[in-house]
Amino acid sequence: MQGTHEDGFEPLARTFEAHLATGAELGAAVTVYFRGKRVVHLWGGTASVERSTPFTDRTRTVLFSVTKGLASMALSLLADRGELDFDAPVATYWPGFARGGKEAVTVAQLVAHRAGLPVLDVPFTLAEHVDPAAWPRIVDALEQQRPAWTPGTAQGYHATTFGMYVRALVERIAGEPIGTFLSRELFEPLGADVSLGTPASEDHRVATLHAPSGRQRLAGMTWALARRAARREEPLTEWRVLADVVKGGLARRAFAQPSVPRGIESYDDPSVWRAPLAWASATGTADGVARAYLPFALGGEVDGKRYLSAGTVAALHERPNWSERDLVLQKPLGWNRGFMKEEPHLFSPVRESFGHSGIGGSLGWCDPVNGLTFGYVLNELDWHVRSPRAVALCRALYACAPVRDARR
Repeated sequence: MQGTHEDGFEPLARTFEAHLATGAELGAAVTVYFRGKRVVHLWGGTASVERSTPFTDRTRTVLFSVTKGLASMALSLLADRGELDFDAPVATYWPGFARGGKEAVTVAQLVAHRAGLPVLDVPFTLAEHVDPAAWPRIVDALEQQRPAWTPGTAQGYHATTFGMYVRALVERIAGEPIGTFLSRELFEPLGADVSLGTPASEDHRVATLHAPSGRQRLAGMTWALARRAARREEPLTEWRVLADVVKGGLARRAFAQPSVPRGIESYDDPSVWRAPLAWASATGTADGVARAYLPFALGGEVDGKRYLSAGTVAALHERPNWSERDLVLQKPLGWNRGFMKEEPHLFSPVRESFGHSGIGGSLGWCDPVNGLTFGYVLNELDWHVRSPRAVALCRALYACAPVRDARR
């Protein structure tokens, strides 16, 4: 482990160091800001499977669904400027969206995964999503798609389609690519080392991904299921998702788009990083992710510059949408304006906290009550729906004396 941490944050440092020492991490970094000050900045391991390149504080990783949290920042910026009303129909800004019986679907329903649109019936490959020439055809398919349920009556994680719909919506309102908008309005002024549409100049800093094979995933789930059965506990969330995938249910259909030739490691490609796939393709450092959340943890203002009004940030504290069993992820889960709201025993015990996790374990999160932001990036992908490594780091953070004392 390398890096620094302030006094009182030893529990988090010890947890991160243990992950590296036991081989749970190939390469990783974690950064925490507390009331605007960076208090944890740690990294270690290697950025390549061959272990030839060290993982440094400037190493970026593919962020997967942490990208959805970044895309949701664009929604809040537009809403803050009066250019987007979450209660308005999506078709107000994107008339073609009204096709397929979606004319009454509101922006709030869409970004809360309650629009019934987790599936795209017209198949596309990852290569097509990366090709700018194919985007008009993808938009046409999004417009034609009919909801899988009556919008607003149920919740099911829009695993990839969320990013497709949000990209199309933001770009219609902003009049420019979503990644360009975010970089100019948020990332660059904040000094946040993160991109949705990574330039070629940064390719050398992106770590190589290492994903467990299907056999490794199944073995891990089987062993964990056996232990839970011995303790008479409920089956793993992962088993419920797998069962739905095997029987061809909604989860299988939600994760089927786009088709990927090499599984999750298909995202380990510069052409994918270059594309603004608003569900998965952003790259960034741990510090970059944590810095991007600073306005959302500090009432909208950072270092004297106002990015969002206090009211826009305060609206994100609430949990207007919560489901005891998300139809795709098969667990309790909630959303607010695109940001994830999780169970309190996972990333934060604070109800007002929000952010987004990514497949494999990466995490961008903030706690606006205590002024915390958290960025965690890695290249050894986990098979859990919620990575035990990410959860352990978050629990260790709240065990740190400065945070623990602030909550009293």
